[in-house]
Amino acid sequence: MKQFPGRQALQRGFTLIEIMVVVIILGILVSLIAPNIFGVLDDAEVTATRVQMRNLEIALDTYRMNHSRYPTTDQGLEALINPPGRERGYIDSIPKDQWDNEFQYRAPGTKGDYDLYSLGRDGQEGGEGMDADIGNWQK
Repeated sequence: MKQFPGRQALQRGFTLIEIMVVVIILGILVSLIAPNIFGVLDDAEVTATRVQMRNLEIALDTYRMNHSRYPTTDQGLEALINPPGRERGYIDSIPKDQWDNEFQYRAPGTKGDYDLYSLGRDGQEGGEGMDADIGNWQK
């Protein structure tokens, strides 16, 4: 075997084909795993929103125990911060849902004593999937 100056007899490294095969395999793995990961993240956002709603429900129930009724739609959730006849509110601030939208409140509600709901990811009434509204009537 003839040696050329500046070249080693044995070259090390991967061929272009080997690199392409590895990239394709990684792409297939990512395409199989990514939807599962994003699905779990979406479920976590819905669960966190439900937890925030549950905390608001507890504050609303405490308000009702002290005032014999829930705040009206006009009073809104602000009544939990500055309730009439009380120095201190039931909560310090009104949380937003996981998509940074305000919770919607209506009393009397169409589905119960009051309706408390998130507009979902899209911030619009209605929707399907992750864009669907999340309401206190959905247990």
